[in-house]
Amino acid sequence: MKRSMLLLGVALIALGFTSCKDEKEVKAKKTVETYVVYVDSLEDVSAEDVKANWESIDAVYQLRVSEAETALVNLKESAKEMEDINASRAKYEALKAKIETAKATANPVVNSKQKLRNTLFGDGKIGEDMSFTWVNKDNILDVYESFFQSYKDNKEYFSREDYDEVKLMYEGLDSRKNTVEKEGLSSDDNAKIASIKLKFAPMLKVNRIGAKSEEMAKAKE
Repeated sequence: MKRSMLLLGVALIALGFTSCKDEKEVKAKKTVETYVVYVDSLEDVSAEDVKANWESIDAVYQLRVSEAETALVNLKESAKEMEDINASRAKYEALKAKIETAKATANPVVNSKQKLRNTLFGDGKIGEDMSFTWVNKDNILDVYESFFQSYKDNKEYFSREDYDEVKLMYEGLDSRKNTVEKEGLSSDDNAKIASIKLKFAPMLKVNRIGAKSEEMAKAKE
């Protein structure tokens, strides 16, 4: 009788282990399936919505793929599930590449020189051609004042190359002033511009020398 009870107990324990393993395997397959379904569901979302909610989509994806890969441990035969995971990963990477290309096209990288021009004169006002034809007798004082203020606000972040670019822009603006003067620049505006130039020129010279000295010191380190 005792032997029969012992055998029954062992059988029940073995059955429990089997049942537990079966549950884990079923759960693991379900986890992989959830990941695959999630990636497939993205095909039904409009490109605009995917791009607008990309950070949230990617966060959920990273969680799902991590869970799916972990689930493989609990599968006796995981070849099919691994194949499904890899197929979905490839599908997702293709979608990611498409989104990144769309973002890059919509937001082209602005080079450092153009960023500097935008900072000192406003977005798109000065391009590679360094043309100041948009400056006239009516707005030239505002341009000088805005330029000088922006310079003071940002000069601590400028590199030596930036200061060289600032010098070129300043010379370009001064050259335009010579033309504008002939168009009837008021004596009052002319005097105010002269005051700005008197402050700016020595400031730029000192800042350029300081930036160059700092660059040379770093090069020696």
